[in-house]
Amino acid sequence: MRLLVTQVPTDRETGPLAIVFALGTAQTIAWASSYYLPAILAAPIARDLGLAPTYVFGALSGALVISGLLGPRVGHAIDTFGGRGLLAVSNLVFVAGLLLLSVAHGVVVLVAAWVLLGIGMGMGLYEAAFATLARIYGSNARRTITGITLIAGFASTLGWPLTTWLAAEYDWRVACQVWAAIHICLALPLNLSLPRAVPLDQQPRPDPGASPISGQQSETFAMVLLAYMFAAASFVSSGVSAILPTMLVAFGATPAQALLAGTLVGPAQVGARLLEAGWLGRFHPLLSARLAMLMNPIGVVALVAGGPLLASTFTVLYGAGNGIITIARGTLPLALFGPAGFGRRVGTISLPSRATGALAPLALGVMVERFGSSALWISAVASISAFFALLLLRADQTK
Repeated sequence: MRLLVTQVPTDRETGPLAIVFALGTAQTIAWASSYYLPAILAAPIARDLGLAPTYVFGALSGALVISGLLGPRVGHAIDTFGGRGLLAVSNLVFVAGLLLLSVAHGVVVLVAAWVLLGIGMGMGLYEAAFATLARIYGSNARRTITGITLIAGFASTLGWPLTTWLAAEYDWRVACQVWAAIHICLALPLNLSLPRAVPLDQQPRPDPGASPISGQQSETFAMVLLAYMFAAASFVSSGVSAILPTMLVAFGATPAQALLAGTLVGPAQVGARLLEAGWLGRFHPLLSARLAMLMNPIGVVALVAGGPLLASTFTVLYGAGNGIITIARGTLPLALFGPAGFGRRVGTISLPSRATGALAPLALGVMVERFGSSALWISAVASISAFFALLLLRADQTK
């Protein structure tokens, strides 16, 4: 059935580079003002409200669960109507959540603010952006998906210093209000600059490398495997990120060595994404994802064998794996299933990963208390199990 959606040419009036820049910048703002906000503001918010910081991080975990539950519905809406309008609405929801947070004086308003931010995250983070690009470019969206992750990969690099400066010079309430203003003045116009959706039957034809899943493997089975893989990857990413400095010190690194090693995670993510945009882009995304899931276990083995001398090796491998898996969240379902129904599928597949990402810091933190540095092996086992799940996936390769 043909969808009667207004067509706006994407390649002539709005080129891919302009779309990647606009959406990548808007994604940077969305991530910096939501997911990365508590890392800087949890302590001052908790202190001002007379609460423990765990309340703020708990509110973030709840927001992640809300965003995951919204994923399938948001994806279906983008499949049907395109993502331009929905991403713009997400900016307004972020604004409402940030302004409400800025006037919070107790738990009730704090939780209400993070409920709104969770709705904004469900409507406006990577899954929605990936679905929007798939709606614009069809099976040819792989390079644009990679492009926006390259830009938005600097969300913490840019967002944390700005949030820190605002909180120090003014206070955390002003910081939230400034982020709300940035959404209105910058992110909202950028999302509105995106082209409207084209009818599905007028999308670009897939390139030879974006082949659908083999007919011998059921879609449901493949989606279950993908959901498990991304859930395991999210558990490792969120959990290890939360305990990384403590874990490296437990392996014998000095605090200075742990800090230096930790600073390499971001550059490693960007470097891996550049590799995905270049050499790895010639192959099916299954290859990239399988390689990415091996990075953390190899890093753990190196850290155990070499101790603090190889702490940087571990963080580089860990960061590289995270960087590629972020891209695979969009490119792998697109290559396996095609663009039709992409948003709904990605939203469904991401549900378990939202839950594991929310629970991982607490779970691994408890494991560190009980088992010490041996807890890092749990992350390695999770990554290896995800690797074997990817080995069960099959796709017709034409490259």
